[in-house]
Amino acid sequence: MEEMIRSAAAQFETLLREQLQRQRDMETEACRKNFENAEKICIGIIDGDGIGPIIMKEAVRVLEKLLEDEVKSGRVCLTRIEGLTIENRLACGQSVPEETLAAIRTCDVLLKGPTTTPKGGNMESANVTLRRELDLYANVRPVRVPEENIDWVFFRENTEGEYALGSRGIEVPGLLSMDFKVTTDAGTRRIARAAFDYARRNGKNNVAIVTKANIMKKTDGMFSRIAHETAAEYPEIQAEDWYIDIMSANLVNPAVRSRYQVFLLPNLYGDILTDEAAQIQGGVGTAGSANLGDRYAMFEAIHGSAPRKIEAGEGDYANPASILKAAEMMLRHIAMPEKADLLQEAMRICTETERRVVVTGHRDGASCREFGDYLLETLSTLQAGTGAHAGNARS
Repeated sequence: MEEMIRSAAAQFETLLREQLQRQRDMETEACRKNFENAEKICIGIIDGDGIGPIIMKEAVRVLEKLLEDEVKSGRVCLTRIEGLTIENRLACGQSVPEETLAAIRTCDVLLKGPTTTPKGGNMESANVTLRRELDLYANVRPVRVPEENIDWVFFRENTEGEYALGSRGIEVPGLLSMDFKVTTDAGTRRIARAAFDYARRNGKNNVAIVTKANIMKKTDGMFSRIAHETAAEYPEIQAEDWYIDIMSANLVNPAVRSRYQVFLLPNLYGDILTDEAAQIQGGVGTAGSANLGDRYAMFEAIHGSAPRKIEAGEGDYANPASILKAAEMMLRHIAMPEKADLLQEAMRICTETERRVVVTGHRDGASCREFGDYLLETLSTLQAGTGAHAGNARS
């Protein structure tokens, strides 16, 4: 037993020293890329696994159409990144193989399909690895339900919390297991500033700070304190404290949920709450996600690889709306708002107004490919400046 304790103490010392160094590294200001004046923008395309390649195929078709001129001129390149399938990752024994990570680092932004995370074992999520290695500290997820006056934007801290050391806990076999939660000063300040800067730029006057600081007094208590210190620099914005459990209830309460605007959350709470919010919007298949850092950015669907859908033979009927929303967010990030607006309007027509091709996620609806054809047709019509949408309806 004493030997186990000494081993665990040594392991914890290593983790503590690593996290202190990470805090020091974050204090060094990074240089941000200006896409408005960029001579060349490299977009990495990662299929992922499960339904990933199916929905990504439609997203790539859309990008090739919207960025046709930029690709031809050489200003934009779409680079296929291989090696992030679950089969290759297991064979390599790495959540993100070294060769794949090296290829990713040559890109400016990524559009990524969902990747499977093995249950148990020591292999962490590919997303967690990428967020850490590329320092993608801000996970930004918008959710809109106009008919219910819901217009939410979630700022989830993306590199800390339970996810930072989630695969490196301590176990005393047959007796106990311990995992670790990490909150740093620098990590909290930069996600808080991102949330409040967004609120100011977009005319929002309320930021909900969501923690469980009454229980997690050190980590969540620190997150809440720093968030309020940051809020003091934005006197026009009201900062409110909420506990994660009551906020989870408030989001499904029609009487109060429309009052919220911007959310600021630690990693785990943001992961859970944004899935709940996406379900209110219409399901996790409808929501996109941005993972933003100072040098790199990654855009993806918020859902997983849906292995059950693949096993049931319904992969071809997966809804591509989430990855298409992510593509729209990516276009805005690389300073192409007109193209993003075009995609947003085409999606609005296809999913809200006309709805001639409806994806249900099952065989009773349209396939992913059929929806992609419909969207491309709609984009062509919008680009041509006409109002007619020809084609056969299918639901």
